[in-house]
Amino acid sequence: MLQYQIDRIDHQVSSDRSQTGVFLIGPLERGQATTLGNSLRRVLMGGLEGSAVTAVRIAGVNHEYATIPGVREDVLDILLNCKQISVDSRSQDLEIGRIVVTGPAEVKAKDIQFSSQVEVVDGDRPIATVHEGHNLELELHVERGVGYRPVDRRNEETSAIDLLQIDAVFMPINRVNFTIDETAVAEGGSTRERLKMELVTDGSTSPDDALAEAANQLIELFQPLATVSMVEEITEEPEPAAEAQIPLEELNLSVRAYNCLKRAQVNSVSDLMGFSYEDLLEIKNFGSKSADEVIEALERIGISIPQSRTSA
Repeated sequence: MLQYQIDRIDHQVSSDRSQTGVFLIGPLERGQATTLGNSLRRVLMGGLEGSAVTAVRIAGVNHEYATIPGVREDVLDILLNCKQISVDSRSQDLEIGRIVVTGPAEVKAKDIQFSSQVEVVDGDRPIATVHEGHNLELELHVERGVGYRPVDRRNEETSAIDLLQIDAVFMPINRVNFTIDETAVAEGGSTRERLKMELVTDGSTSPDDALAEAANQLIELFQPLATVSMVEEITEEPEPAAEAQIPLEELNLSVRAYNCLKRAQVNSVSDLMGFSYEDLLEIKNFGSKSADEVIEALERIGISIPQSRTSA
């Protein structure tokens, strides 16, 4: 059984609450580090579930190209700022957060009022600047999902006119890099490899948890293959039609045609069905007249044979 060690050699938390973890995995056999690194990276970047802001409603605004009186940022800037907010929702249902402020105010992500199911990771993320004497009222929708979900214009047309949809990035991993180092072990000096992986998360999950979840997804993917058993499917031969069981004697052929077919080991209609018209002509002492006689006899019972071997 393959044995290797996993060490977390670095862990950092940035000012925006994003987390960086560096892991050293080894020793591994030659080629296994690349296999492990590519598999983990693919799952980490595209297979983990995360949370994201998917829609925003702004009081008094019904399209993204509008401006808001008394607010420095236009609607597009506010939507982009909301898209960059890192959130961690523990609910599989839609969660709605709200902001109501009166200027002057610097509106930040920490001002959003969510239920206890949602945590704002980077509370200092700016959203908008409201001048004195003006108000700003926002409603943010948060959902859970996997990967990237672009705005579906068809659904947008059927939703409320003042609900502005956002392309949702559910991926909790911002970046994954890995390198491979070769190392030699004492016994025999055989070459081994070590995998060095660097994960950067958006802060909604830790690098340790992300790596563990990716590994579990790969285990679930490969587990059915470990217990696969190939069962050979037995195909039943189709039963021949009743007409094919008719013996040669019941076709009422002439004596010449009957004797020639018997010498050619043709004893029933099923044997004749393997012949073409050209094959009949090649039977010894079997002329075209006898061949035509056989064709007519077969047609009387609803069976036809091809004219040539190529058309069979």
